Amino acid sequence: MKTMFKAAALALAPMTAIALTAMPAVAQTKSGLAVVDLEEAVAKSSAYTTAISQMQTTYKPQIDALNTRRTAIEADLKTKGDALQAALTAAGNKPTPAIETQYQQYQQTQQTAQAELQRMGQPIAIARAYVEEQLVAKLNDALKAATAKTKSEIVVKKAATESFGAGADITPAVITELNALVPSVSITPPAGWQPGGRQAAPAAAPAQAPKSR
Repeated sequence: MKTMFKAAALALAPMTAIALTAMPAVAQTKSGLAVVDLEEAVAKSSAYTTAISQMQTTYKPQIDALNTRRTAIEADLKTKGDALQAALTAAGNKPTPAIETQYQQYQQTQQTAQAELQRMGQPIAIARAYVEEQLVAKLNDALKAATAKTKSEIVVKKAATESFGAGADITPAVITELNALVPSVSITPPAGWQPGGRQAAPAAAPAQAPKSR
């Protein structure tokens, strides 16, 4: 499952804004055909919504700093962008060497700012990816259980269908199974953890001088 969050996303649009709906009783799909949205299942699981709420508190200093810095960067870029547009207008919309240099500097400022925000948001991004991976690890089991209980023979992605009846959507059933399999998750990744379960490479040991004989 793709990571559903960039560094800033937690601060701008917390997933806790998604209200959990009451889970209906599991029913059999009439035709044996079903649709499912696995990302929605993860996002609406109890463990995920609780974890995101906890992250809002645990990472509040980082989130606030990220938002403050982003606001400052956006203001700076707007000022530089307005100046660039004014220079271009004054030149009759004909790029000059000076304007081209100004544009390159503007692009460089954008790239530098993006890299800075990514660095600032990395702890938040890694924590959220860790939350997601704990749930995704059990997502296939939840899907199998939901498929069996609804007696669905063929399940396709909801996004790949043009239309479907409400009874064909087994996403709520997957959420129910996921809640049972993963009642809670940790928001604190192990030291050195990276998305995909990788561990950060340890720092190379300093070279030692050969011993004299």
